Amino acid sequence: MPTHSWGRIKGQEKDSKILHWRKDAFALSQWTGPVLAYGLGRSYGDSCLINGGTLIQTSQLNKFRHFDPETGRLSCEAGLSIEDLLKFSVPRGWFIPVSPGTKYVTMGGAIANDVHGKNHHRRGTIGCHIIDLELMRSNGEHLQCSLQQEEALFRATIGGLGLTGLILSCTIQLIPIESPYIDAEMIKTTGLGEFFEIDRTSDQDYEYTVSWIDCMAKGDQRGRGVFIRGNHAKGGDLRSYSKQKSPLITMPIDAPEFTLNRFTIKAFNEAYYHKQFSKLKMVRQGFDPFFYPLDAVGNWNRIYGKKGLLQYQCTVPTNKVEDLKQLFDRIERSGQGSFLAVLKRFGNIASPGMMSYPSEGYTLALDFRNQGRKSIELFHELDKIVIRAGGKLYPAKDALMSALTFQTAYPQWKEFERYIDPKFQSMFWERVSTRG
Repeated sequence: MPTHSWGRIKGQEKDSKILHWRKDAFALSQWTGPVLAYGLGRSYGDSCLINGGTLIQTSQLNKFRHFDPETGRLSCEAGLSIEDLLKFSVPRGWFIPVSPGTKYVTMGGAIANDVHGKNHHRRGTIGCHIIDLELMRSNGEHLQCSLQQEEALFRATIGGLGLTGLILSCTIQLIPIESPYIDAEMIKTTGLGEFFEIDRTSDQDYEYTVSWIDCMAKGDQRGRGVFIRGNHAKGGDLRSYSKQKSPLITMPIDAPEFTLNRFTIKAFNEAYYHKQFSKLKMVRQGFDPFFYPLDAVGNWNRIYGKKGLLQYQCTVPTNKVEDLKQLFDRIERSGQGSFLAVLKRFGNIASPGMMSYPSEGYTLALDFRNQGRKSIELFHELDKIVIRAGGKLYPAKDALMSALTFQTAYPQWKEFERYIDPKFQSMFWERVSTRG
């Protein structure tokens, strides 16, 4: 069966190999055709898929190698999931420094996409916390990479979309915590202006900030939403940590396409915005619902029907707020709204990754039902706004970006190409690296 991305894009691999032990990777040079590593498949677009060749399944390469309880340095194999890392580290008083919106991501995948989280303004991307990584190249080279050793390849691999070779293991610096809970605040905002004001005043005192946005609202209410900020709770019993059942419920079938339309999305956004009656809500909650609310629903991508979903995530510079407003206006006019719209500001902490996505500015992420040509036309119009503003799109979420858009936003791609392993390929890279 062909492999799919989380957006339900279908891969075209001819073969699949499962890695159980790191030594299995030494057979890499013997596998015919192009190859690509595949973890838990949570990339939305086609960066985790291959056209022909062999897909290397890494999720069984998931063992811990070493942990120092005094310093919080943890070494593990690349197939270890964030979920399993946290099951181990949280009761011991340590937390992953940067987390994406799902815990069902392997460490290798997190590095390859240089994931970011709600605390970019404080800690940058996960690449900022990777001490070293172990890389297997198709020519038989077995390399230890860090800022002190094989530095160029280390920088190319962080955010390198899995194209520089096979990541076998890594060492990450965790952060200390006193409790498995988050002290969170939810603030209803009336529009983008209030979002900007609250966001500017939250960086100093809050580790995590993000906002849900009603992308269907217009006029003075354009960009209204719920601003969420929080910190790890002080004090508490780490032994009280209990594993969330994963998942709590499961989407059993693909939803009919007619269930997601302009009217149902508008109704959902209206209901979600008004479910919080007060302006400010303060709550202490476990880290699972704070960081990973969607993980409580198994196969939630089925909500978008058989054709799947397309996520659009972009960043525009901080001084291009008017262009951000244009994005909201264009999405509202299209009628292709999203009930999963997230807005956050990236800080100025640079990643060591050569191709890392985050840069200082506002990042907007939206999930859309895949409507074929209609979606393509909307996304390309949004691309024009983003590129004109000097922004960029996130490759891990992308399925439609043109080669011109990619190469304009990532002019360092030619330098990066020098470090790509000649045997590694992906459907995404075939699409965006076309010359001419």
